[in-house]
Amino acid sequence: MEVTRVRALRGPNLWSHHTAIQSIVTCSAEETCVNKIDGFEARVRARFPEISPFQPTGHDDSIPMAHVLELAALGLQAQAGCPVTFSRTTPTLEANVYQVVVEYSEEDVGLLALELAQVLCQSAMDNTAFDLASALAQLKDLDEDVRLGPSTGSIVDAAVARGIPYSRMTEGSMVRFGWGSKQRRIQAAEIDATSAIAEAIAQDKQLTKKLLAAAGVPVPGGRPVTDLEDAWKAACEIGLPVVVKPNDGNQGKGVTVNITTKEQLAKAYAAACEFRDDILVERYMPGNDFRLLVVGDKLVAAARRDPPKVVGDGVHTITQLVEQVNQDPRRGSGHSTSLTKIRFDDIALACLATQGFDAEAIPVKGQRVNLRNNANLSTGGSATDVTDDVHPDVAARAVAAAHMVGLDICGVDVVCDSILRPLEEQGGGMVEVNAAPGLRMHLAPSFGKGRAVGEAIISTLFKPGQNGRIPIVAVTGTNGKTTTVRLISHLLTHHGMCVGMTNTDGVYVGGTVIDTGDCSGPKSARSVLLHPDVDAAVLETARGGVLREGLAFDRCDVAVVTNVGAGDHLGLNYITTVDELAVLKRVIVQNVSPKGTAVLNAADPNVASMASKCKGSVIFFTADKLHPVMATHRAQGQAVVYVENGCVVASRGDLQHSIPLSDIPVTLGGAIGFQVDNVMASVAAAWALGLDWRSIRGGLSSFSNDDNNAAGRFNMFKYRGATVIADYGHNPDAMHALVQAVEAMPASRRSVVISGAGDRRDQDIRQQTEILGEAFDEVILFEDQCQRGRKDGEVIALLREGLAKASRTKSSTEIQGEFLAIDIAMEKLKDGELCLILVDQVQEALAHIAARVATG
Repeated sequence: MEVTRVRALRGPNLWSHHTAIQSIVTCSAEETCVNKIDGFEARVRARFPEISPFQPTGHDDSIPMAHVLELAALGLQAQAGCPVTFSRTTPTLEANVYQVVVEYSEEDVGLLALELAQVLCQSAMDNTAFDLASALAQLKDLDEDVRLGPSTGSIVDAAVARGIPYSRMTEGSMVRFGWGSKQRRIQAAEIDATSAIAEAIAQDKQLTKKLLAAAGVPVPGGRPVTDLEDAWKAACEIGLPVVVKPNDGNQGKGVTVNITTKEQLAKAYAAACEFRDDILVERYMPGNDFRLLVVGDKLVAAARRDPPKVVGDGVHTITQLVEQVNQDPRRGSGHSTSLTKIRFDDIALACLATQGFDAEAIPVKGQRVNLRNNANLSTGGSATDVTDDVHPDVAARAVAAAHMVGLDICGVDVVCDSILRPLEEQGGGMVEVNAAPGLRMHLAPSFGKGRAVGEAIISTLFKPGQNGRIPIVAVTGTNGKTTTVRLISHLLTHHGMCVGMTNTDGVYVGGTVIDTGDCSGPKSARSVLLHPDVDAAVLETARGGVLREGLAFDRCDVAVVTNVGAGDHLGLNYITTVDELAVLKRVIVQNVSPKGTAVLNAADPNVASMASKCKGSVIFFTADKLHPVMATHRAQGQAVVYVENGCVVASRGDLQHSIPLSDIPVTLGGAIGFQVDNVMASVAAAWALGLDWRSIRGGLSSFSNDDNNAAGRFNMFKYRGATVIADYGHNPDAMHALVQAVEAMPASRRSVVISGAGDRRDQDIRQQTEILGEAFDEVILFEDQCQRGRKDGEVIALLREGLAKASRTKSSTEIQGEFLAIDIAMEKLKDGELCLILVDQVQEALAHIAARVATG
């Protein structure tokens, strides 16, 4: 078995809405039917008992090894604790070759699971050992390393529940919520509105205490110290017992409390210096340790934190008791679990010494032994929820402390006997104010109920009714995609929005080019969606990107499908028929928002049938309002766009809007049929987005065929009294549309300049010149700069074959080089003639034509 072309589908895709790993699996003849391999399934189950039942994947009862690989990759992830359920194995047209798709929750884990599944399958074939425990441990460890921790994860979960999209900006805890100009960002439990100054204040514990004291908040006395002697001097000034801690520490690192002797202070000072150079000594406040969580202007959760401890059983040593406690599955080594393993370090040993114990002591049964005096969860402490017990005065003081420092999300540490009474009544105080506080103790406390702190943080970022989304229009089809994308973008821009646009020419934000080349894939789409200036996104969605990586978004507001034709890269990536291509193209329709709209070409049966897969509403378009699909949709009171009496008409029930084609320059008064189709699709999309008709009319009237609006899309030039048209058409359907358009334009003689894209099927390349040979008097052939996998001369030979039976073409010429071919064609032009130039290097060719036109 050989596994190749492993890809991560990071968004909705041909197979499902889930993220997934896709691979091509080639099996040997024997491996195409593992149910005939004696003892194979039994050996697989002996190594991995939890693997799902084997199921045939073809028309017979054969079970290929690829299917076993699929089940193993999914099952290993599931047994490692990953929430995955979807997988599929599909045979291709190639013998013994399969496509395997397996869902993942974390990409790296999914890839590793596929590798381990291969090892499992091979071990079953060879009857060698497979270490299942080790494999699951690898997957669990990797999953813990790469997935979001509980604090950030709770915020993400709350966002998902509200339909807010998210994406990780780093491998850590920096997350972006929403798209474009509506996006917000967090770093763990810290939001983008929090200033660096506020964070710096919170890190400076002494400065924080000064600010809180100035606001009347009770705080423990203390000061920074320069060395050990100064620390002891400060302790004597303050009065024992004291606390020693780093001035800008966190998570309880280097903190020692209840210090009563100089010897203890020396050890505490050394422990603090391991983490920071700036050390603080302050008065020890006896009482319980509470953490109050403030989000915005509200106290949303509170917990009592207890120091890590063990309870004696009269048999085991303290070391052994700690090991037993750390075996609790809730305890981990980082922040991915609800509790942290108890640290058995010098601070713990010092704490034991104050109680008269050492590591090998055996406490009597029932005796509680503290391992630390401070109660941070990160050092092994536990938490009990006390949110409902917090006195209103204490809650108000916590909110005031957060505001004084300037934190939007704040963890306030309070020491007092009881949270039920005001601090002043019991000599309590606020000892720290923390930026980016941990949320574990509130989400899953050791005792008591968890609190919805993630929801509280999301509610601070996004007010009720907000979901962080901007309008997303996805456009696909065989022909007309780029012009439709450009026209929709133009209409939205005319409406006053900053539009992010991707197409085969580049990436544009607010009309500025930020990338060039074929940018119709998910990577370019993401760059637009993540741009903070973008108010709306219009994304050309090519077949290749969907196959390679899936969609860049979870759902769109409008999906436009212009048409589906045979010349659109059939034969690549196992898409071999128009029906299969239509299934791929409809991915954007399947991922329309329930409140969104699919804009579909009613005249194309492959496109019209996609309506049943749309979760939202549908607008059909085609020139003929009497087309059966249009008539049925209209009769049901649904929206349609068509042409009537020289106007583009948008109609729904009794509502009707008409725009004369004479006011839409890109159609040449309706003479260019395919541009009329593009206009109808664009009008339907703008209508679906709720644009007012005044903006739509104004946008249509200001969009023309020049190379600024739609480079390589029927751009027209006048040269020596002749008409020159430049277009990027490169498949048979485009040839038909172009022929129909130029035949509507008067010309005494017609010539065409053409090459062919090498990544098309032979018949598609030949068919282009078969079509052109019936409409043009002269054909000039040239070879593309990039042959896309073809040998030199191979494409021209196919084009030549297509001209063999041409009824109109009387002359054909073969030229090496696009620009030379353009020069020869234009040099031959006379007044009243027409030349169609099918450009390859769009921008360069257009510039070359414009320069020649300028010089006459």
